[in-house]
Amino acid sequence: MLSEKEMPTQWYNILAEMPHQPLPALHPGTKQPMTAEDWYPLFAKELVHQELNTSDAWIDIPEEVYEKYKIYRPTPLVRAYNLEKALDTPAHIYFKNESVSPVGSHKLNSAIAQVYYNKMEGVTNLTTETGAGQWGTAMALATKMFGVELAVYMVKISYEQKPYRRSLMQTWGAQVIASPSMSTRAGRKIITEHPTYQGSLGTAISEAIELAMSTPNCKYTLGSVLNHVSLHQTIIGLEAEKQMEMAGEYPDVVIGCFGGGSNFSGISFPFLRHNFKGNATTRFVSAEPASCPKLTRGQFHYDFGDEAGYTPLIPMFTLGHDFAPAHIHAGGLRYHGAGMLVSQLLKDNFIEAMDIQQLESFEAGVLFAQTEGIMPAPESAHAIAAAVREAKLAKEEGKQKVILFNLSGHGFVDMSAYDQYLAGDLMNYSLAQEDIDKNVAKLDQLV
Repeated sequence: MLSEKEMPTQWYNILAEMPHQPLPALHPGTKQPMTAEDWYPLFAKELVHQELNTSDAWIDIPEEVYEKYKIYRPTPLVRAYNLEKALDTPAHIYFKNESVSPVGSHKLNSAIAQVYYNKMEGVTNLTTETGAGQWGTAMALATKMFGVELAVYMVKISYEQKPYRRSLMQTWGAQVIASPSMSTRAGRKIITEHPTYQGSLGTAISEAIELAMSTPNCKYTLGSVLNHVSLHQTIIGLEAEKQMEMAGEYPDVVIGCFGGGSNFSGISFPFLRHNFKGNATTRFVSAEPASCPKLTRGQFHYDFGDEAGYTPLIPMFTLGHDFAPAHIHAGGLRYHGAGMLVSQLLKDNFIEAMDIQQLESFEAGVLFAQTEGIMPAPESAHAIAAAVREAKLAKEEGKQKVILFNLSGHGFVDMSAYDQYLAGDLMNYSLAQEDIDKNVAKLDQLV
């Protein structure tokens, strides 16, 4: 077990060591590369500096953030002996258990940091969006810690599917609005054009940004996609690196579920640096839902991070910013695009992607609950499904393999989803290639 004194005191900034730098984000109006000044109206200045930092591979964790981390960090690294036995595999399977945080997921790692930097700048109000509710929950607790007000736009389908996440946010003092809503111009436009629309992360982002830009002393925060979010999450992989060394092993495969990239980046980036230097040949696998396959079937293109086009244009693998995802229960993975860092790494073949059908993910989640005693979040179940595939492959090949995956969160407030799965009421969703092609064809008009 890693002791509190051995917890990392710095985050790892992969942007400073990537073999190929990603293309710059573009201003949505001028289509010119974004400057720091262009980012300032939306984000705290120190977060902007982290977003654009290409020179410092290591960035100190502020003392106040570090003290908050110590409430729940370091998180355990666990070898899944019972899962190995059930699969009859020669593979050694380890998982980093981020579900032990007060909010039940990894999201608090960046929420604490983002709220801290905004508080230091004198910001009194923050807005954000949330898909399944993990990020909104993390932000609600973090803003309560630092005495900042918060408004959360929660994707409407998740608002209805996951009422206890909403309850948690409200318990910690956040205002929670189902998105799309009538409270913003972007929301009203979408409701007028599509009255029964159940929302997307792109829509919720648009609403949160609009509110932030129209409210005095208010900034916006984002739970995934951007560079500074990935930076804060690297504490996961940095801890795991030390813990794997204590276990006397090194991963052959590192796996994370994938929505926008926060938990995948967190577990993988610290290990990736050894691949860059030629000191390791680890494979890195991002597991995304087959119903929202931006990495496996999307196109690399400049695209907006939101539906209304308020955000900068980001170079990403995308299905198009107006892509309407299926109503799967892994709400945190229902995002149309991938962060620029992960997108560049996929383009350069440093990482891989696989798509997982909804029923396969729940089957893996139930198996994990039965063998390891932890009910995983539907998002995390995608990573488990990918780990199961790798473990079965090791058995077929007769090879000993070390697999590490990130258990990004527990599913204790997602039990209605498991109820539906156990009752046989869930289904897989197919996505026609012609629909993807039609959607991404519109992107040529953006730049």
